[in-house]
Amino acid sequence: MTDASPRPPAAVTFDAIGAAYQDAFAASEPHRRSLEWLLGRLAPGSRVLDVGSGTGRPTAETLAAAGHDVRGIDVSPVMVELAARQVPKATFVCADARAVALPEARYDAACAYFSLLQMSRDEQSALIGRMARAVKPAGHLVLATVPVEAEDFEVVFMGQPVRASSFSTERFVALATGAGLTVLERDEVLFTPALAQAGPEPELFLYCRREG
Repeated sequence: MTDASPRPPAAVTFDAIGAAYQDAFAASEPHRRSLEWLLGRLAPGSRVLDVGSGTGRPTAETLAAAGHDVRGIDVSPVMVELAARQVPKATFVCADARAVALPEARYDAACAYFSLLQMSRDEQSALIGRMARAVKPAGHLVLATVPVEAEDFEVVFMGQPVRASSFSTERFVALATGAGLTVLERDEVLFTPALAQAGPEPELFLYCRREG
């Protein structure tokens, strides 16, 4: 992107939300369970890609504290600044994951926690394919989303109007397998964020391995 380019809607949304996102979601037990699963499959000093790294907590912070080389990508300058300050052991880049170069077989693992939802379905499919190829054969990926059938649907998220797209559980699993991933486990939960008047929302975590 250049300074003259229009900013992606996700950048505007998460610049406005900032650290409040961490306050609402960082204590998620399902999220932390998925990180423990990933940690149990990483060799010491593994290279991990975090797509949509947000404030760096809990994902990058947990992985970096365990001695792994974490590279976070986020489209929001505010989020990247927060992450760099909070998790100095990781590296963060402000970039649009839809366009950033992802060299093939560079990473031992990758993850994307709810960062696909403001992309179109075609963009989500393309990015999951690129993430899969960026991981070494037999490497692991964790993908998390809200498993609903929605395409370009307008919602209000933490006070910000957004347009979201997503897939049902079975269609999201098919998306992962179509990208060359084996879904080893899935975790479907209801999670209530720490927000006033928030109710439980469905979440899906896929634990995957890239095949050779």
